[in-house]
Amino acid sequence: MLQPGIKGRNELIVDEKVTASTYGSGLLDVFATPAMIALIEGTAQESVRKELEEGFGTVGTRLDVEHLAATPVGMRVWCETELVEVDRRKLVFRAEVYDECGLIGRGTHERFVIDNAKFMSKVQAKTAQAK
Repeated sequence: MLQPGIKGRNELIVDEKVTASTYGSGLLDVFATPAMIALIEGTAQESVRKELEEGFGTVGTRLDVEHLAATPVGMRVWCETELVEVDRRKLVFRAEVYDECGLIGRGTHERFVIDNAKFMSKVQAKTAQAK
């Protein structure tokens, strides 16, 4: 059962794969904002995965995030999320991202609970419609 208060935590070491220059979101070799977004989404979805019924998952639908400070290659980064609201299928998370020197990002993230098979059926129908 999904209830507010579920927490998640995930970390990584900043390497060349997650820099702004690699993502194309900037020219510098620092932790990229898109990589921070992916870390937030991954941490949130993983935190609630075990609470969902078999065959169900979540998809991200909204982000409101501030990237507050740059992080160099080689430094550890971690994300902490907390489920703060459950409104039927809508889940709202508070997220904070840190490096070894302090807070580097914060915001909110919304996800929706989906039936994986039904969701993919709709996606495949869209692909067929485009042909």
